[in-house]
Formats: sequence, structure tokens, C-alpha cells
Amino acid sequence: MPQSRKSQISLVDTPYYHCVSRCVRRSFLCGEDKLTGQSYEHRRGWVEQRLLHLASIFAIDVCAYAVMSNHTHIVLCVDKNQADNWSSKEVVFRWHQLHKGTLVSQRFMRGESLSQSELFTLNETIKIYRQRLYNISWFMRNLNEYIAREANKEDDCTGRFWEGRFKSQALLDEPAVLACMAYVDLNPIRTKMEKTPETSKYTSIQQRIECLTTGEQPRNLMPFVGHHKQGMSKGIAFSLIDYCELIDSTGRCIRDDKAGHIEHQNSPILERFGLNSEQWISLATEFEEHFYSAVGSEHMMQQFKQHTGHQRIRGLAKSKALLQQA
Repeated sequence: MPQSRKSQISLVDTPYYHCVSRCVRRSFLCGEDKLTGQSYEHRRGWVEQRLLHLASIFAIDVCAYAVMSNHTHIVLCVDKNQADNWSSKEVVFRWHQLHKGTLVSQRFMRGESLSQSELFTLNETIKIYRQRLYNISWFMRNLNEYIAREANKEDDCTGRFWEGRFKSQALLDEPAVLACMAYVDLNPIRTKMEKTPETSKYTSIQQRIECLTTGEQPRNLMPFVGHHKQGMSKGIAFSLIDYCELIDSTGRCIRDDKAGHIEHQNSPILERFGLNSEQWISLATEFEEHFYSAVGSEHMMQQFKQHTGHQRIRGLAKSKALLQQA
């Protein structure tokens, strides 16, 4: 039985979530349908542009993404504090970039005077908009509904495009975040769509590698800020160079046509988390197989279980084997 979204998302435990959306039946999101020969490759651009556009509006950052032939993988980070600190006008302005809003909110943005009852209604509306702007369900709704409409319009059909609700996994600690990002970034290589991270089109890792030569990081992705965050307000607590090197070496390991291995002493991220090469390869290639609604150490998963009201939580045994920090 499907679980309620409330039981899958707990900002008390973590702001990081892995979201997966799959097309219904044989619908193609992008790529080429080998049966008919029709190409849907251009739809990759739809997904990437819409995803990054939403990240500029919501108080939700994109950490990693990969657009596959019939599904998408996205790692998101919710920033509730950012939404809480927005002014009323900022909240309404952001919401109006996606939706028309109400007559009262439109009048508010035009600077018209409002009565006391209208101000009360406006404040209640702004409260709702603010909550939605850091809500993963609303983020994914604005992504998936837009893509479904565009695809159905192009295919000249109606009906469901996605299987149903998107799947979400709570990433409860740093090793879980790292492993999930790698799993997402390496998806095209693992499925033999691409041969190297830098040639993996419409993925976050390609953007990050391209920016390494400039010394900057992609503005539309959550930045890597190193272990000490180097004075930055927020970011992923890993080194970008270390992460890219780890992804490159892992990609070589999972390719059938090229031998590869990961030297423990050359992987500072793995050393920091107490993971060996075998554990890492298992996580980076079989992440969804090992875990369901939450990923992290046994202690973190037990806390998540209590906060979300689960009677049991799948993946505890694998957590003990793969994600117990030294």
C-alpha cells in the first residue's frame, strides 16, 4: 500500500531527499523508442530547464539529477529557513511566477490598498504559499505536471504520463547523501547510455565537471563547500574535486569494457566516512535496491522511524552492513 507523503518526509531528520519519477507503461520521457524509431531526446531539455527554473523559485536546492529514457532522478535539499525569512512580497512574487494566485494577491502585488478583511485573507494565503515553496510535493508537482502536459501535447493524446506519485527517499546523513548523489550521477553510465561522467548529457555531474576548468561552480546547483564550508552560508560538505575524482573512478569500475579500481588512500571522502571500495561500489550501483523510504546509519533510521510513525522500516540490515560509520 502506498505510504502518505507525510510518512516519507521529515525535515526534523534531514533536508535531503532522493526523488524518482517514472513514466507509465511504455511512455518515453526522452531518448529513442527502439520499437518505433521515434526520438524523444529533445525532452531532456524540457526537464532540465524546468527543474533548474523551479530551483530558482522554491526554497529547495538541486544537489544532483539525471534525466533517463523513462524516468528522472533528483536529489533535493529543502531550505525551510530561507522560506521563513522571505518577506510577504517575496513569497507572493515567487508564487506568481508559477501560478496566477488570487485576486487579492494580484492586487497586493500591484500596490493597491486592501481592506482589513482582505489583508486577513492575504496573510492566510501568504502562509499557505510560504509552506508550499519549501514543500517537495509541490516542487515535484510543478515539475511533473508541466512535463506531462508538454509531452501529451506533442504526442496529441491525453491521460496519465507518469506512473503516479514520485518515490522519495530520506537521506539521513552525509554518507547517504554522497552515495545517493553518486548513484544519480552515474545512472547513465550504469545503464550504458554514456561512457564517462563528462559526456553524460543532462546530468548534474556534467555541469560540475565543465565548471572545474573555470574554478567556479554551477549557479543553478547546490555548491560543494568542503568539510569546513569555507565561510559559505550553505552547501554540500564535500570537496568538489574529491567528489568528481571519486565519480570518475567509480564510473570506470562499473564499466564492463574498462577495468578500474578505487584506491582507498586516493579517496579521502571514503576514508572520512569509513567506507571501503566494496561497500562504495555496492551503494553507487544498487542504491535503490538496498533502501526504500530512508537511507542512513542504523541510529538515524531508527530516529526517522519514530518521527514518521513507521512501525517498521526497510533497509536496516543493509544499513548495518554498508553505512555504519567507523
